[in-house]
Amino acid sequence: MIVELEQAQKAEPLFDGWQETMVWSCLQGVMGKMYADSLESPASAMVLLGDFCFLAGKPDKDFFVEKNWAWFGKGRQDFMIMVPKDEGWAALIEKYLAGKADKVTRYAIKKEPDIFHRGMLQAAIERLPEGYVLQMIDEALFWRCKEIKWCGNWVAQYEDYAEYQKYGLGAVIMKEGEPVSGASSYSSYAGGIEIEVDTREDCRRKGLAYICAAKLILECLERGWYPSWDAQNKESVALAEKLGYHFDYEYVAYEVYLRRG
Repeated sequence: MIVELEQAQKAEPLFDGWQETMVWSCLQGVMGKMYADSLESPASAMVLLGDFCFLAGKPDKDFFVEKNWAWFGKGRQDFMIMVPKDEGWAALIEKYLAGKADKVTRYAIKKEPDIFHRGMLQAAIERLPEGYVLQMIDEALFWRCKEIKWCGNWVAQYEDYAEYQKYGLGAVIMKEGEPVSGASSYSSYAGGIEIEVDTREDCRRKGLAYICAAKLILECLERGWYPSWDAQNKESVALAEKLGYHFDYEYVAYEVYLRRG
């Protein structure tokens, strides 16, 4: 049985020690949903936020069955990134979502609040090439990003601009009135954001993502927020390190296509 926990903190012990801001977002009641096997005494639980699912507690096959994932995907999405807390959950993903789940390696970046060199980040911003404009996401740009598939994740987890203005933050490079690169909050938690960075395909390899991320980090520091970074690939790790972050460890995740097969 899967039930939604309105009081997500009841499952907090199951996620103890997991340094993942999207889990924190849910536990704090900022965004995301918590599902568990019991309303009062959960032994197995999952956090769902955007495209991500985090599985913790007792790896239970009765809790984790394919029909439940078909239900989650119905009418919402067909793609999800599942992150198991241990090998037991990983085994369940591989068994019950066989043919739908691709095992991948992701890269955790250390959370170190005092590592950033403001002068270096400011120097990066000043390298903006001629013909481009760097700006923060305002209301008009928020709604424009909602309409554009490749950069929709900059604002996708926020219902409206009022919510984004309260919890989110983003820096975007514009060219001829359209966004071509940006760094924004994929999600938010009390005290910080999880960064999402992307550049339009025809504008890549020009250093634009570096400039946007530098601007976003500086803006976060001004607000007393921590700009958390998690890397999908080694290129993202390299960009993070260029900005001052440090690599922590590799971890296993599964890219799941719920309607595949």
